[in-house]
Amino acid sequence: MNRKSLEHLLHSHHREAFIWSRQCCGFDSDLAKDVLQLTYLKILEGKATLNEASKAKTWLFSIIRYTAIDELRKAGKIIALDENQELIDLPEEVDGTDYDAIIKLLPSMQQQVILMVFYHQMTIEQSAEVLQIQLGTARTHYARGKKKLKELILKSQTEANHGK
Repeated sequence: MNRKSLEHLLHSHHREAFIWSRQCCGFDSDLAKDVLQLTYLKILEGKATLNEASKAKTWLFSIIRYTAIDELRKAGKIIALDENQELIDLPEEVDGTDYDAIIKLLPSMQQQVILMVFYHQMTIEQSAEVLQIQLGTARTHYARGKKKLKELILKSQTEANHGK
């Protein structure tokens, strides 16, 4: 792909790329901007090449994800969680409408698959490709994430109703 085509691609996906970058950076907007800039530099300098134009969005999201992981690791902000560890206690300040906070309570992989499917209109197959996991694994994270989200939302609504 030539530079002009790459610039057009980046421009057309910029808004979604920033939102994904922010999500990959734990909703830290400043870090997300840095990650996005580093991602764009990698692409424009030819360090990351697109093989199939039809997979441009998944390719871009993959680069953003791995750039974010590198930057979080450098900053010492990555906390390893056991994949089976479930975060179920809602902080008191989370109400039924604070979905960002509720989504943050999901295990990492469930969170990422849910965000890609619901916020970025990607298929489960595309999210599996971005995350470099098997399709069946992505489907499992998606199903468990939806179930857990429902439980957390219902719990927060129940707590909000009892608090009134």
